[in-house]
Amino acid sequence: MAPSGCFPVYNLQFDLQVTDSVIRGTAWHFSDSFNYVKQNLVGVYRADSQTIALRETGIIGQQLKPDCIPCSKNYQLTYHKASGTKTTDEQIRGVWFTTGGVAQDGKTSCDPGTVVLNRLTKQDSERTDRSPTLRNKTNALFKEIMVDSGLVVIDLFDNGQIDGDTISVYVNEKPVVFRQMLKTQAVSLSVLVDRQKSVQDVVMVGENLGTIPPNTALMIVTAGKERYQLYLKADEKQNALVRFIYRDKQSGSPKN
Repeated sequence: MAPSGCFPVYNLQFDLQVTDSVIRGTAWHFSDSFNYVKQNLVGVYRADSQTIALRETGIIGQQLKPDCIPCSKNYQLTYHKASGTKTTDEQIRGVWFTTGGVAQDGKTSCDPGTVVLNRLTKQDSERTDRSPTLRNKTNALFKEIMVDSGLVVIDLFDNGQIDGDTISVYVNEKPVVFRQMLKTQAVSLSVLVDRQKSVQDVVMVGENLGTIPPNTALMIVTAGKERYQLYLKADEKQNALVRFIYRDKQSGSPKN
């Protein structure tokens, strides 16, 4: 899907269960693991016309910027299957729109759009959850950091001479930075660590070795009043893992 609303890059995923002609499931709208909305879905599948009508009925999870207003969408779709036998040859496509053309606040505009979705089996989905760089390399734990501030800000710089080191970053196996070159300007991201998300694994993947191997980075972590300076390295065999664990202010102990 094209960029839309608050998301500079817009992705959509359905998880659907069909019983007779009744459809129930979820819709996950996301840009990355820090910008997403997950909604319940209900709908009807008409086998004679190969059409699908879906309606989002309520938010069950979200993480958005304060000025982002979610849109609850309706979908008019058609089912298509190519001559091949792979599930990826199956597709639903059509249009989406909102009731009255507005968001949930009743006034913010939600323009209609088009959607094309390819089917994945559960096994396919599990395989795509982890990138090849995570599956084929060891995650070496560099440090565990206890935090009680909620929001953790991470800045990554090249460690020393700028030699073309390129990295990707994953938070709990979800990509948040993709193939960014380390320079004197920070590659920045934020991670929420709280009671609901008590453990967050941040993995830096070295996409190359630069001109001076291995791939090295200076990571500056700011968590409330605390500040940490870490020197990470990644190569062809291992990634650099930093684990953040929520610690309750009152008890001083980690929370699960």
